[in-house]
Amino acid sequence: MESEIRGQVAVLWLAQPPVNALGHEMRLWLQNALTAAEADPGVRAIVLASRLKTFSAGADIREFEAGALPPLLPDLILQIEAGRKPVVAAIDGAALGGGLELALGCRARVLGPKARVGLPEVTLGLLPGAGGTQRLPPLTGLVRALDLIASGKPLDPKAALAAGVADLLAPSEELIEAGSALALRLAAGDALPRPAGIDAAGFEEAAAALMQSRGDDPAIAAIIDCLRAAAHLPLAEGLSREREAFNALRLHPRSKALRYAFFAERGTGGAGRPALPRQIGVIGGGTMGAGIAMAFAAKGFAVTLCETDEAAAGRARARVEESYAHSVARGSLSAAARDAQLAAIRFEGALTGLAAADLIIEAAFEDIAVKEQIFGQIAQIARPDAVLASNTSYLDIDRIAGFASGPERVAGMHFFSPANVMKLVEVVRGPRSSPAAIDLITATARAIGKLPVVVGNCHGFVGNRMLAQRTAQVEALLQEGALPEDLDAAFTAFGGKLGPCAVADLAGLDIGWRNRQATGQTAPVADALVEAGRLGQKTRRGYYRYGADGRRPEPDPEVAALIRDTSARLGITRRAIGQAELTDRLILPMINEGARILEEGIAASASDIDAIWLNGYGFPRWRGGPMFYADERGLAGIVAGLDHYAEQTGNARLRPCALLRGLAATGGRLTDPSRTLSGVTP
Repeated sequence: MESEIRGQVAVLWLAQPPVNALGHEMRLWLQNALTAAEADPGVRAIVLASRLKTFSAGADIREFEAGALPPLLPDLILQIEAGRKPVVAAIDGAALGGGLELALGCRARVLGPKARVGLPEVTLGLLPGAGGTQRLPPLTGLVRALDLIASGKPLDPKAALAAGVADLLAPSEELIEAGSALALRLAAGDALPRPAGIDAAGFEEAAAALMQSRGDDPAIAAIIDCLRAAAHLPLAEGLSREREAFNALRLHPRSKALRYAFFAERGTGGAGRPALPRQIGVIGGGTMGAGIAMAFAAKGFAVTLCETDEAAAGRARARVEESYAHSVARGSLSAAARDAQLAAIRFEGALTGLAAADLIIEAAFEDIAVKEQIFGQIAQIARPDAVLASNTSYLDIDRIAGFASGPERVAGMHFFSPANVMKLVEVVRGPRSSPAAIDLITATARAIGKLPVVVGNCHGFVGNRMLAQRTAQVEALLQEGALPEDLDAAFTAFGGKLGPCAVADLAGLDIGWRNRQATGQTAPVADALVEAGRLGQKTRRGYYRYGADGRRPEPDPEVAALIRDTSARLGITRRAIGQAELTDRLILPMINEGARILEEGIAASASDIDAIWLNGYGFPRWRGGPMFYADERGLAGIVAGLDHYAEQTGNARLRPCALLRGLAATGGRLTDPSRTLSGVTP
């Protein structure tokens, strides 16, 4: 951070890597630099700018727990407003949260082409706490301010100018000059055009609609109340009300969970920074392989997608083209971007096209014999230094590595479907996987916008291993007396977007059936559905029936009859099961399995498990993840619940594991950072 005098303008350069977070050191420097510029008789105006790619990503969220030291950001912004010399913010990167609030306290804002401005505090269960709800409405009007604050979505430069957030746009190379010139004009007495008052037209209607759709989020009601205050109260009173609301939300369990999730996601991945691969190879052009290829092409990687023959390669190309066509039709992708991304993918009818690849990802059928054949062929074709990854969801990575020459360069790279949309990638470290291979895979996953979480090698890894416990309870509860709509209602009431039966229909019931066939397991209700040809949405019949659009689930009397018949055949007397038990039976066994995973060293931390479930399985984000939820609910209660259901059902697998029982007895927490391992154990 440094001050630079350019003629009669003091340029205050923010430079606190990585993202100019407005922590105590930054605030103290800004306070002193502003005071010095105010006292300098040769300075007539001030420009705030950044030496980094980010103007400021906002507050240091860690201070929300520990408490911030003065000067506080609201006081710093008041200092800017009260100064005799005008301050202009020159922004050519992200100005988010407190970063935008800092800029809103300035007399004007000049944006470069890379600028993105927004107030995303709602994603952490908060509202802007340094004047955002009070200083934005005079520029944008109440309805636009409500949309920006309640959505948390950033604006690009043109949208910011149209909304009134920006006063001027300038090229990157002219940004400081444009900001300085504007600041000097303001110092000379020029006035910028500003609305005469806050436009409140349509606000109450918009607020009522928002409360109807998102009224369960306490931040929404607080945002609405603070925006009303901006229209009716003096600034000082509005700022006071905003601060009170911010502090109340900061202490709310919902915000606590969302902040935990924020840090959990940022703590995942490998530690190394290897050179990224230039050429990506993908084996298999089905739904998953095509999605993986598209994910890499979207970020500018050169991709070779290989199939077994030319006909299969042609079908893979058609599948990719169809997916791109849907994106263009929806408006989520331009025709030019579609053409560029499609051109980045080369379709081959033989594995010989992988000879130049730096990273090869196998996305073939989930069958160990298929993997053996493919990795045996790769060994003859791939470069000896190429990293080889399998997209397996369940299979033993060490066994797969044994099929290849150089098992140390083999690891798992478990994408989630659709691979070009879903963020999560489980990076599976096998017993012989080298640190270099793991680092390359995690760095590459981050480069394409994914969230990589390193896990150990076991059946199902972390996510699917825990999911198997929920799936087993779905089957048991259906046999005992529940119907699919009861289970899904319990999970959506808990906060999930889709219940387990709806999710199974979406994925296809035949996937679980094939896995059970391969492992010698049975699930009488689910098996009966598949054997009746009910495979889920794709056949318009699964746990539910699907109407003309093939998407809207409806309870099906045939399914209810099938479930009742299955219970009778098994000799089970059905009973009414309350929603509290349904919820506990779906959630508590997953928590227990997560604790076993920690116990075995398959995951390095509880936060890694939670990051997986938040990003791959639809666990409600505002609950923080299954392990955080367990801690907040109380481990003693979790243990008691598991013991109760183990007794009730006779299922010994529901007994709490040693780690869970021990932490409950000592008042410990699964998410205690001191429990984080240095790495996962193979």
